[in-house]
Amino acid sequence: MGTVTIGVSIAVPEPHGSLLQERRAGFGDAAAHGIPTHVTLLPPTEVDEAALPAVEAHLAGVAAAGRPFPMRLSGTGTFRPLSPVVYVRVVRGAEACARLQLRVRDASGPVQRELQFPYHPHVTVAHGIDDAAMDRAFEALADFEAEWPCTGFALYEQGADGVWRKLREFTFGGSLVPPQAGHADVERGTIASR
Repeated sequence: MGTVTIGVSIAVPEPHGSLLQERRAGFGDAAAHGIPTHVTLLPPTEVDEAALPAVEAHLAGVAAAGRPFPMRLSGTGTFRPLSPVVYVRVVRGAEACARLQLRVRDASGPVQRELQFPYHPHVTVAHGIDDAAMDRAFEALADFEAEWPCTGFALYEQGADGVWRKLREFTFGGSLVPPQAGHADVERGTIASR
């Protein structure tokens, strides 16, 4: 058995995922159709193919301990000049993504690794294209907004053709507990009556 290149990410759901993928292609990013629209939790990482069952078991454990959280994208940002990337900003759910990616890369697991740059959750919409096209991407998506409940993440493998394909989805084991109207008032009333 050889090695495979894997990644772990949160998919941007439809219709937003396809829309951003099409926009990315429209800005001239040749990689757009080979990369599903996502927020990275584990960047491209080479592992032994024989280690995939252990990776999946680790990710299943991470997901089982997790719980859904709200995600919101709004506006654009860039990593230029450090890195030729324009992205849509994660304005809600960023802290949850940061905690999750730490668990995915935990030293006790099979995909422990250091990052090239500090973790910054985002959705890439242009990468490695000319500056004028990067500027167009930054301006064209400045008003972009999307919101959804994040209920899990997925493991992907990059094929020899450069295309990323989903191997398995992992759903969070916890559940959101919606705030109950008047719950705090009831508790205060109970305490006050004691």
